[in-house]
Order: sequence, then structure tokens, then C-alpha cells
Amino acid sequence: MCSNATRGGEGRAISTDTPARYAFGNTDAEHERLVRQSAVLAPLTERFFQDAGIAPGQRVLEFGSGAGDVAMLAARMVGPSGEVVGIERDARSIELAKKRATRAGLTNVQFLRADVSDLPRGKPFDAAVGRLILQFVPDPAAALRPIRTHVRAGGIVAFQEISWSPFFPLIEHLPLLAATMQLSRETLRRSGANTDMGLDLYHVFRNAGLPTPTMLVEIILDPGAVQWNFDVFKSLLPLIERDGLPLHALGDLDTLAERLHAEAQASDRPIPFQGLVGAWCHI
Repeated sequence: MCSNATRGGEGRAISTDTPARYAFGNTDAEHERLVRQSAVLAPLTERFFQDAGIAPGQRVLEFGSGAGDVAMLAARMVGPSGEVVGIERDARSIELAKKRATRAGLTNVQFLRADVSDLPRGKPFDAAVGRLILQFVPDPAAALRPIRTHVRAGGIVAFQEISWSPFFPLIEHLPLLAATMQLSRETLRRSGANTDMGLDLYHVFRNAGLPTPTMLVEIILDPGAVQWNFDVFKSLLPLIERDGLPLHALGDLDTLAERLHAEAQASDRPIPFQGLVGAWCHI
């Protein structure tokens, strides 16, 4: 994200003048978490891209590639006659994404170490897409304005972002999980992330000079969401401790995962993931 790159939930590749602190870090364990996360989100993202108009033969620009999952999903959707270019600032992430694309046998996707501000202008793209990246950008509207330079008239702009607001009413009956995830959300906020970026996509698109977007929100309800939420907490724990947030209400952290699973099982109700909001328009 420009010369001062911020790290996004999937990667980093959008310019901004003031970088936010990326709370999740850039370790091998975090890459593994992102891959697991992407496997859960893939069906939602594929449906979202289909609704937005991503189709075979298109040329797609993907922002913040991270480990490469969104770019590879798009590459499968556009097929051999299409092309995906993923842009990412982190060199380690690029190497991982390239290796994974090669292992997957995808020859229609490439990854560049660049951000949108220094991407050379060339053949226009049919679409610009991204997932879980704008939440970490201090001025996401400014970050999206250069898209018109790279996407053809009538092309697609489609982004998915997280929203925590719909999540907490759905876990009121799970006090331990609620306390755990309140700490996670507060840590993200203190790091500079927007934990309701999904709902803010409406005015972000409009402030970026893009048309009013079509929007939807999906929330997965699944017992596996307990582990997902614990993984998020575990990744954020170093910053939670660093920021001095109160952990005593969670009890012994060594048994936290076990107790979260027990609480969920006793409730006999499905467990939510955070809301995933999609917004798309044609420019």
C-alpha cells in the first residue's frame, strides 16, 4: 500500500498516505490461518463475484493477494481465456501465492509486487476486486479512486469486507465467546482497523466517485465458527497483551479453546462467523 504499505486481511496493495498497523502479523502461522479462512469464505466470494458479473474470458485485477486465494478463485472463474493479475506488497506472500498457483496448475494468474498507485497503465481490466483489505486502509475512498485508471468503462468494481455489528447479537447466549471476541474487536479497532468496513462500503464507493453499489451481507452459521473465532483471537493475542486489555474474564488461556467449544455445544445452536458484506458496481 504505497511506499508505506499497510497489510490487509488477505494482503496489501492499496495506496494510502498513513499506514495502519496490521494486527495479525505476517508469520507462517498467519498465512496458514488465512488459507483456512479462505476455504470457508470461498463459496460466498464465488457467489458474490458471479452476482457482480465476473465471467469467463475477463481480465481481472485483484488487490492485496496475500496467500493468493482470491486471485486463484477468480482465475478459475475467468478460465483459460481470461487472466488475473494479483498485486501485493509483501514479498513473502507473493512467493507463497506463486507456489500455490503453480501447485494448483493455474497458468492464467500472475502476482506482482506493486500497489495500485504505481501499477503501470496498460491494457484495461474488466474488473477490480478485493476481499478483506479496505478495513485496514485509513482512507479507503482515496485508495479506490485510481481504479478508474485501470478498469475499462463499464467494468466491474467488487469488494468484500467484514462487519462485526451483526455478529454480536447472534452470540449473546455465549458469554465466553462474546467476551473473547469483544477483546478481538477492540484490539482491531486500536490497531486502526475498521471492524464495520463492510457496512461502510456504501459511502466509500460513493466518496471514491464510483456509482452507488449493489450490496449484500452473508453470515455463515456453523459449529466450525467456534474454531474460526478462536483462531482470530489467538492471532491477535500478542497485541491484546501488548495493549494491556483485560484477559482475566477469560480464565486460563490454555483451556480457552476447550471451554469455548463446550459452551457452544451446550447451547445446541449454530455459531456465526462475522458478517461478510459485498459491494459491487459497474463504472
